[in-house]
Amino acid sequence: MQRVIGAVLIITATSGAGYLYGADLKRYLDKMLYLRYIVGLIRGEMEYTGAPLSEIFRSIGGRVREPCASWLKNVASEIDQREESAFARIWNRGIDRWLKDLNLKSTHSIFLKELGTFLGQSDRDTLDRSLTMYLNRMDLEIEKLREGLATKRKISRCLGVMSGIFLVVVLL
Repeated sequence: MQRVIGAVLIITATSGAGYLYGADLKRYLDKMLYLRYIVGLIRGEMEYTGAPLSEIFRSIGGRVREPCASWLKNVASEIDQREESAFARIWNRGIDRWLKDLNLKSTHSIFLKELGTFLGQSDRDTLDRSLTMYLNRMDLEIEKLREGLATKRKISRCLGVMSGIFLVVVLL
């Protein structure tokens, strides 16, 4: 009887681990979609209001959830203080400091940092084209994540169950 209970517990634990891995992949996709939403908000504010970046970030920071809200508000305050001359440095430091809780992959973190070089441009037409190009690239990255998500989730669940069965067979 103890062996049966142990076998059920092992299979349940490994199945749960596979399910949690799949859920983690889904949460990561949701984070990327939310960052894309924020970049869309930044583009919209810049296009329609033409306000300075610090005001735009402060305004959007009041509408989004944490940690993105504190990230945008702190970048806005650093822009106002003008300790750094280059906007890209302020942007990159803000991403490193405030968005580390998102646990972005290094490629996606670098990808988000590239946006700082686009936002630092002063010409509105160039900035609009750059943001459009950036959003299109971000859509492609999200689509890549989305394509593999369903299969990776199925595989993680199956591997969880199969590894549990393997452990039960080995231990019995």
